[in-house]
Amino acid sequence: MIKKIAEKDITECVELIRNSFLTIAVQFGFTPENAPGFTAFATTENRLMWQFEQEKRPMYAFFDNDRIIGYFSLQLLENNICELNNLCVSPEYRHKGIGEKLVSHAFRVAKELNCSKMNIGIVEENTVLKKWYESLGFIHTGTKKFDCFPFTCGYMERKL
Repeated sequence: MIKKIAEKDITECVELIRNSFLTIAVQFGFTPENAPGFTAFATTENRLMWQFEQEKRPMYAFFDNDRIIGYFSLQLLENNICELNNLCVSPEYRHKGIGEKLVSHAFRVAKELNCSKMNIGIVEENTVLKKWYESLGFIHTGTKKFDCFPFTCGYMERKL
């Protein structure tokens, strides 16, 4: 079941985000030393709490009974655009359609918030993830290389 998270869920969400993105870090050789800003290493309770309390980001989780096994947030930008952030599914629950359900829910929430376009940033070298987002209607719009990351940032968008 997908529902809005509560403040009490922040710690569990941080653990899920870090553990989920850690599998990508391991796969591509990212470490706290060569990619300290990567989601697996940079997500903290303080950061998520700021997004929850100050930015008022819509944050949702997929619950299996009382356990959070999937998560996403939406950052509301200007011009009716939003960005899908920290979409993740616990590694042992992947390939069961949960990610697709979370993205579909994100589309519904974004439309309710009058967003006309959703952006996402990915590790460009993760071609499997890129193809998955394309299967959900996202279009690749470009890349950018930052000195602080050992990978290229890829950018995608989908009209809502």
